[in-house]
Amino acid sequence: MIPSILPTYNRAPLNFVKGEGSWLIEEDGRRYLDLGAGIAVNCLGHAAPPLVDALAEQAGQLWHTSNLYGIPKQQALADKLVANTFADTVFFTNSGTESCELAVKMARKYFHDKGQPERVDIITFAGSFHGRSSAGIAAAGSEKMTHGFGPLLPGFVHLPFADHDAIAPAITDTTAAILVEPVQGEGGINVLPDVCLKGLRDLCDEHGLLLIFDEVQCGVGRTGKLFAHEWSGIAPDIMMVAKGIGGGFPLGCVLATEDAASGMTAGTHGSTYGGNPLGCAVGCKVMDIVSDRDFLADVGRKAGLFRQKLEGLVASHPEVFEEVRGAGLMLGLKCVVPNTEVVAAGLAEQVLTVGAGDNVVRLLPALNIPDGDILEAISRLDAAASALKGGGDAAV
Repeated sequence: MIPSILPTYNRAPLNFVKGEGSWLIEEDGRRYLDLGAGIAVNCLGHAAPPLVDALAEQAGQLWHTSNLYGIPKQQALADKLVANTFADTVFFTNSGTESCELAVKMARKYFHDKGQPERVDIITFAGSFHGRSSAGIAAAGSEKMTHGFGPLLPGFVHLPFADHDAIAPAITDTTAAILVEPVQGEGGINVLPDVCLKGLRDLCDEHGLLLIFDEVQCGVGRTGKLFAHEWSGIAPDIMMVAKGIGGGFPLGCVLATEDAASGMTAGTHGSTYGGNPLGCAVGCKVMDIVSDRDFLADVGRKAGLFRQKLEGLVASHPEVFEEVRGAGLMLGLKCVVPNTEVVAAGLAEQVLTVGAGDNVVRLLPALNIPDGDILEAISRLDAAASALKGGGDAAV
């Protein structure tokens, strides 16, 4: 008999009932050190007091009116995003998947309104993840994502990751945009070098294409800049954002230049819940905290400490780990043993990690994780690796 919750998740046998900073507490009282942060969502940890206060204040005033009317907190958050990024305008969604849908629509509508309706193709890259909607899985194109869900939405051209020489030959008269994650998350914490991001910008400018960045996972302070592409000194035309922007509350958005968004006029897109007062109240507080230069500098400092300790961990356990990869507090351990075994061994030591492609374990802690919790994480990961090296059973 099918369970009451559709069985599309392979869940760990844990039921958390409370969170405190970088810790999650199980029903039986066990405390787990959370290095997943809800898959890079809880950027300020669990039950962060400033976010709780912002949500509670708004919840006592107004929850929902729809986008038939102005929403003051939505306007405030849009203004903060425009002031701190390349963007001229923002559309609010509830998730990264919804942001992908709009980014694709926006790029195609742009060329339609420019009198070039044949320009619909979007170049994407192997190992990418852009959500699980019809557009998202078609953009990623992997067998794992698309099997059984045909016919797929057409108009996507898939190229190898970081193979810059393959891009120019793939551009044709029907190409509209290039879509890429500056740091791939699901694909295995693969960092696209700054020179490649600059090269993509140059190609788009040369051929009149739109450049779309998916910063759903790598954005909102995760790499030590507000958005990961800032390290390269260039900017996209359109950017997908979600996860950390809501600090745990469902919130996403699409940022765009005035030119790129020129086709999106009244009636071309909408969302019942997108930009609701609750989500935007939390998002405003997240932006106030995460956009602060001192906060971002401390993310960089914590990332340096974490990476240094992880390099030592890899050196101590070459039978388990191959390398550390990533940027900022978006880190990955490339494994020698199956990454599922590492995740399970971590659960036995009450430390939570997230699997990814290319046999990688993701480490995506809260951006404000205390130094002491970083050191505790290394200790628990060391114990997990030792258990694997010793052939011990890893169990929850």
